[in-house]
Amino acid sequence: MCFTYKKNDMTLKNNFFILTGGPGSGKTTLIEQLKNKGYNCVPEVGRIIIKEQLSFGGTALPWSDVSSYSEQMLHYSLRDYISLSSEIDVYFFDRGIPDVLGYTALINLPNQHIYIDCVKNFRYNPMVLILPPWEDIYQTDAERKQDFKVAISTYNAMIKIYEKYDYKLVEVPRMTIPERINFILERVKAT
Repeated sequence: MCFTYKKNDMTLKNNFFILTGGPGSGKTTLIEQLKNKGYNCVPEVGRIIIKEQLSFGGTALPWSDVSSYSEQMLHYSLRDYISLSSEIDVYFFDRGIPDVLGYTALINLPNQHIYIDCVKNFRYNPMVLILPPWEDIYQTDAERKQDFKVAISTYNAMIKIYEKYDYKLVEVPRMTIPERINFILERVKAT
């Protein structure tokens, strides 16, 4: 794992908003809708990595090599954050760096120090929008093989990590997509 940044040189990006939660809660759908409305959006790195790894027979996958998969997620998340760090417009992230730490905690991955340092040093807007597990819309696919129990566990792990690192979680209610979009935009405008 090769990351270049100055330790304890915290960056705070108040214009970076995270949508988080367990898998299958509607984050990606909302990110796509926000993008269609003209907002700047950053896709979920986990899905990108899985698609890439599957395309060339790689093993950095959550069901093969969780350590390499976690390192890739952190690397991609840092790349996205750093490459956009000079931007002043609002950006919506389908998960953020704290999600990677939450994932490593969920799977009990040892040596989380670099993940913790990155969560402390690369900060997003303190308000994080979290989507609760929603069994009615939950589906598995080629990249999402977890069952609904794992979605609940992931949601709970994200709550712990975000609260531990002083983010304020705002739960996005189970509503229609347009209602959820309005809810998100109202909260962002209020910050």
